[in-house]
Amino acid sequence: MDKKSYLRVGHASDLKGGDRWLYRLFEVFPGALSWGTILGMVFFSWVYPIAVAIFIIAFDVYWLVKTAYLSLHLRASWRRMIHYMEIDWEERLVHLKWNHVWQLVILPFYNEPYEVVTEACQSLKDSKWPKERMIVVLATEERAGQEAQNIAERVRQSYANVFGHFLVTKHSQNMKGELMGKGANIAWAAKETKKEIIDAFRIPYENIVVSSFDIDTQAYPQYFLCLTYHFLTAEHPYQSSYQPIPLYNNNIWDAPVLSRVVAVSGTYWQMMQQVRPERLTTFSSHSMSFKALVKVGFWQANVVSEDSRIFWNALLAFNGDYYVVPLFYPVSMDANVAPTFFKTVRNIYRQQRRWTWGVENIPYILFGFFKNRAISFQKRIYYLATQLEGFWSLATNPILIFALGWLPLFLGGDEFNVTLISYNLPRITRTLMTIAMLGLIGSAFMSVALFPPRPKNRHRFSWAFMMLQWMLVPFTVTVFGAIPGLDAQARLMFGKYMGFWVTPKEGKRAGNLFQERVSVNSQAEKKIQKL
Repeated sequence: MDKKSYLRVGHASDLKGGDRWLYRLFEVFPGALSWGTILGMVFFSWVYPIAVAIFIIAFDVYWLVKTAYLSLHLRASWRRMIHYMEIDWEERLVHLKWNHVWQLVILPFYNEPYEVVTEACQSLKDSKWPKERMIVVLATEERAGQEAQNIAERVRQSYANVFGHFLVTKHSQNMKGELMGKGANIAWAAKETKKEIIDAFRIPYENIVVSSFDIDTQAYPQYFLCLTYHFLTAEHPYQSSYQPIPLYNNNIWDAPVLSRVVAVSGTYWQMMQQVRPERLTTFSSHSMSFKALVKVGFWQANVVSEDSRIFWNALLAFNGDYYVVPLFYPVSMDANVAPTFFKTVRNIYRQQRRWTWGVENIPYILFGFFKNRAISFQKRIYYLATQLEGFWSLATNPILIFALGWLPLFLGGDEFNVTLISYNLPRITRTLMTIAMLGLIGSAFMSVALFPPRPKNRHRFSWAFMMLQWMLVPFTVTVFGAIPGLDAQARLMFGKYMGFWVTPKEGKRAGNLFQERVSVNSQAEKKIQKL
């Protein structure tokens, strides 16, 4: 198999012979590790309860130390984000040559409401970037039907004259070798843009920074200025991706409590990753050099997790010489909201399962590192270890902490229950978990400070409830973290590959008035600056 072939592998079914069996073994590995941990805890709690009790206490101590360690990273990221929001990025660019840089923004659109699409475009219009050097691409899907095309045409008529170029693409359905989803759509859109605009107007690839945004992504006013500054000052500008902090603020005041906790938890995890750039990969809305995008062959069209896969594509294509530059500057997206509470819960679970399906990158990394020996052995081991630990801990740690810590008491039998360790196990565990939960107080304060201004129809004491909701974290990290993680890993282990599930953009928009939504990002930015 040549280099280009292994770079575009989606799953074991794309391969033949020994490569297929090897890739299939790699697909089994993450799920076997996580499920083996859970089932092993049950078995050994019955056979060796004292050993498991000692392990649980040691693991609780490890989890407490890890929580404190990550909390320090969260606060460091928080302080840097506040600092970034205070900076005048246009002034920072004064001493750099930047009038040659173009911003290409791809907005993949399926069947979302007109308000969602036009708010995304409005945020681009309101951004502090020369619009004559901005290319906006609304990437539609043929399978979405005529109503979606009508919405796209309405948006085009409103914004075509605002930007240097505005293009509407239509991705054909049932393309051979593609998985229907965001990856195939934005790859098609990027290729069409290359042909219709970039090559036609002879814009140098190295002058273009491309941003793949979800359709609900709204750019804060200085995002593209901040992005350009980091692009021009990066050590490897053409071999780097640029990752902003995702805030799920667009409709946060209308989101149910579970949706808010899950959404802010996702933001916090990304913020903790931002200050560990050696572990950082691309996620959701991200940016990169168009030159690098062309080199790797655009986003993969046969995977669900195209947002993170593009990083691994580039890492392998550049023989390990590819990086992610953290942007401590936010973009705003939607929290998961549906017309009913139970439908919202279902949608949250499905969205989290799609995100945890990023585990499909583990066999890709293993297979790619096996094929590409030009990457240093140390770098291969480091990336594999960090990725495996991340997906393993996501799927197992909450269950080990909150669900299985009492198993030796139930399965250990009378002989174990008369021991001193049996008496102390629940007390030690409860004390350690209480200490760990105290760290959520600071997280609660930070979360409400990130929210946009309180709508007029919300009681002024809503802030207090917003803080109390963090008591649900043990529940949400288990039900909407560990369980969908185990679900995704089991599907990969048994070869039941997932398709791309589009998160519905339903429910109310913030304040129920589109006119109030246009300026919400600017208001939120000013609020953070006052802290």
